[in-house]
Amino acid sequence: MAIGAEEKLAELHVHLGASVDPATMWEIAHSQGIKLPTKDYWKFADLITVNPNNVKSLEDYTALFKWTELIQSSPLAVERAIYQTIAGAYRKNNITLLELRFNPMKRNRGGEQDLDQIIMAATRGLDRASMEYPIKAGIIICLDKNTFTYKQNEVLVQKAIKYRERGVVGIDMADPIGPKFLYSDYKKLYKQAKDEGLGLTVHAGENEGSNSVIESITNLEPDRIGHGIQSSDSEEALDMIKDNKITLEVCPTSNLHTRVVSGIPHMKKIFNKLNLKGINYTINTDGPELLMTNLRNEIDFLMAKGILTEEEVLRSNRHAFKASFVK
Repeated sequence: MAIGAEEKLAELHVHLGASVDPATMWEIAHSQGIKLPTKDYWKFADLITVNPNNVKSLEDYTALFKWTELIQSSPLAVERAIYQTIAGAYRKNNITLLELRFNPMKRNRGGEQDLDQIIMAATRGLDRASMEYPIKAGIIICLDKNTFTYKQNEVLVQKAIKYRERGVVGIDMADPIGPKFLYSDYKKLYKQAKDEGLGLTVHAGENEGSNSVIESITNLEPDRIGHGIQSSDSEEALDMIKDNKITLEVCPTSNLHTRVVSGIPHMKKIFNKLNLKGINYTINTDGPELLMTNLRNEIDFLMAKGILTEEEVLRSNRHAFKASFVK
């Protein structure tokens, strides 16, 4: 059984670099004079979508963002990308609440573009989509765990605070963990963001083990955790999530493609543990266009494979509206 099209949905974990359809990205690239590695549209589409033969890890997956982030590296490109993603979410899936995350510093061409202009362009795209469609939306600013310095991430938190009245609703920390990264280094920045009224989420327990969940909760005190599926391997991590009333943003298709979940039986085991523990989670795409999916496909997949029941899906959707940073 499928969830009816009339059911209003909420999605809390979507990356801008993975959410704009290839045709729009093709048009944006050409309008900006970006030199692409191919003049063949179909080869370009393959370049910015997941091919299971080429994507065999989270690192392979995040490498695809090289082109999407480059193409989105201007105020006009960001505005259009944000608008298209929010408007498309409503038209295609009846999503009436959407949180869209991105790292604006990865779209200002190393400082060539003004960071404030990039963020303001994002808020304009959000405003236009929200005006045209009955959808509430918010922007989450992503920090970087891999290549950014503390100073760069600090600037991003300051920008998130600056624009918290213009549609920025929270901060995140994404990307595969770098060799020098410590969650404890960011305790002060996360507290500052929380004190200023921003929602807190962080990527943990995806390709990192359950200890990353424990460390992120101990040091950052997030409201939500992106992915968090490796917590199922640790009773301590599960207890901490439950005790701190943290919501997990689970992205099934993404986790299968990046091999952090080995298959359907593994995914069933993860959700069974979350359900038995009474942990709140939401269902998300991570990036619908890059992964060639959408939120209703994710829901239908989980139900068709017997991973979740209809009531469990509906419960997770109801919780997504409650756990959103958009007020």
